[in-house]
Amino acid sequence: MNEEKTRSAGGKPRRDDPLGTNSEIGRKLREYYDGLMTPEVPDRFTELLSQLETAESRRKNSGEAE
Repeated sequence: MNEEKTRSAGGKPRRDDPLGTNSEIGRKLREYYDGLMTPEVPDRFTELLSQLETAESRRKNSGEAE
């Protein structure tokens, strides 16, 4: 559920929200978890992955065995 559906205009949980304040806790936990699961990849690591992909592509195109 998104926040608009679980909150009234005054910011309090709506009466028809079965989880009440737990909806807010769940939303915050979800935001926190999403932040943990999408860490920023260091530039050096991205460069190394790109070099690896290029080397593998060249090896496959040249007919070398894996």
